[in-house]
Amino acid sequence: MANIKQTVKLGVFTLAIMNVTAVVSLRGLPAEAVYGMSSAFYYLFAAIVFLIPTSLVAAELAAMFQDKQGGVFRWVGEAYGKKLGFLAIWVQWIESTIWYPTVLTFGAVSIAFIGMNDVHDMSLANNKYYTLVVVLVIYWLATFISLKGMSWVGKVAKVGGLVGTIIPAGLLIVLGIIYLATGGHSNMDFHSSFFPDLTNFDNVVLAASIFLFYAGMEMGGIHVKDVNNPSKNYPKAVFIGALITVLIFVLGTFALGVIIPAKDISLTQSLLVGFDNYFRYIHASWLSPIIAIALAFGVLAGVLTWVAGPSKGIFAVGKAGYMPPFFQKTNKLGVQKNILFVQGGAVTILSLLFVVMPSVQSFYQILSQLTVVLYLIMYMLMFSGAIVLRYKMKKLNRPFRIGKGGNGLMWLVGGLGFCGSLLAFVLSFIPPSQISTGSNTVWFSVLIIGALIVVIAPFIIYASKKPGWVDPNSTFEPFHWEEQPTAQVAGKTATVTAGTSASATASESVAPASTGNAPAANGGNGSKAPNTPPKG
Repeated sequence: MANIKQTVKLGVFTLAIMNVTAVVSLRGLPAEAVYGMSSAFYYLFAAIVFLIPTSLVAAELAAMFQDKQGGVFRWVGEAYGKKLGFLAIWVQWIESTIWYPTVLTFGAVSIAFIGMNDVHDMSLANNKYYTLVVVLVIYWLATFISLKGMSWVGKVAKVGGLVGTIIPAGLLIVLGIIYLATGGHSNMDFHSSFFPDLTNFDNVVLAASIFLFYAGMEMGGIHVKDVNNPSKNYPKAVFIGALITVLIFVLGTFALGVIIPAKDISLTQSLLVGFDNYFRYIHASWLSPIIAIALAFGVLAGVLTWVAGPSKGIFAVGKAGYMPPFFQKTNKLGVQKNILFVQGGAVTILSLLFVVMPSVQSFYQILSQLTVVLYLIMYMLMFSGAIVLRYKMKKLNRPFRIGKGGNGLMWLVGGLGFCGSLLAFVLSFIPPSQISTGSNTVWFSVLIIGALIVVIAPFIIYASKKPGWVDPNSTFEPFHWEEQPTAQVAGKTATVTAGTSASATASESVAPASTGNAPAANGGNGSKAPNTPPKG
């Protein structure tokens, strides 16, 4: 237990880079580059209705519960109860598990371009079996690094975020500027309209996937207790990460659109092809293998950040009695080893789907879309939950608060986030016509059946939970609606205990408030729940 409590403090810059690494993936640039100038509209629109609300709401919620575990489970659970709280953290965990093969496909393509023969590199990048092997090697490498603890995760994520995401993004933008400044031909029409043709439904459908480009900013909430002075430093890290994220996406997409014609853009290969074209233009083709290695390292860092995040959250919740004891096992460093191994098994099975899908690109798109659907469920719960908590916990101290007084600004920000998420959720079920996704039957079947299975599963697990699932050493704090009845009943007990045992009466009255949780400090009154197994 001592090992579990030993945490490595993360600095503002480290957490900001971890957020950028978790949020930014240059692999997403080709999908928006086909829109030309109007891609900036999509990025800015999504930033206004999704990224900024996510950053602000996550900052308020994380600061509110900076001394309590659970991440989105805590945030949603305080608003709607344990069942929906469990659903929120469950879909976040499962979504990240489904997401790994898609981002690792990009890593495999990056490694394929390490060679100097373009034809051979392109052929290797399209090879399903090569992609499968690389996906599994990188993922399991990230898993074994995660087993080394947060100190390793923080170091690799920080270096990988810089080397594999931020520096390549900056280089891509600089290369685009040099190319245009020296008379290079632009494949992107900068005189085209900033506003897209929203009467074309296809434009709206594919653009909806941009919301997931900005997903992940709330993931830092899992690490809020690992930050010094979180009430100030966590929001600061969030906003620094958000600013860097928007700049990278907008300018990086422009740079890619300049060097590659829209009709030739491929979701999985165009980023590497873009770098190749730029390097060839400046007579530095020898840099192509180096940037390919850097991008692959960035993928490793991104996966590592996610492996360490949602799995840590579901682990903390599991120890409070929501997952079977098998999922609560740790190694000597207190790392959730069994959860990581189960997650790895799921990633391995999903990766095998490469051999049945018509192409790497169709597999990539359909899994990406499923992650959007699942993740947006969690976001809708989070945004609406933040509004609900303004009324349920209006007296709770908020070190970081949206708006100085009243709830109007929270309604605006949280409402924007909820409506934007709902719009993207509905549109995500419609296959984009611009991209070949194979059979529409397969598309709808995977999305609808997959989403239903993932959403139903946590309710089955919750209904099956047993008192024996609670780890007696768990320090998972009770929810506010569990603490208040305890305090009130205890107060009454003090006035009616003539001729009865006060301790016995208190024991009977306090125990129900601990249902589903391990014994923990009760509110701020200094008393503790009795050290008896929780009921129910």
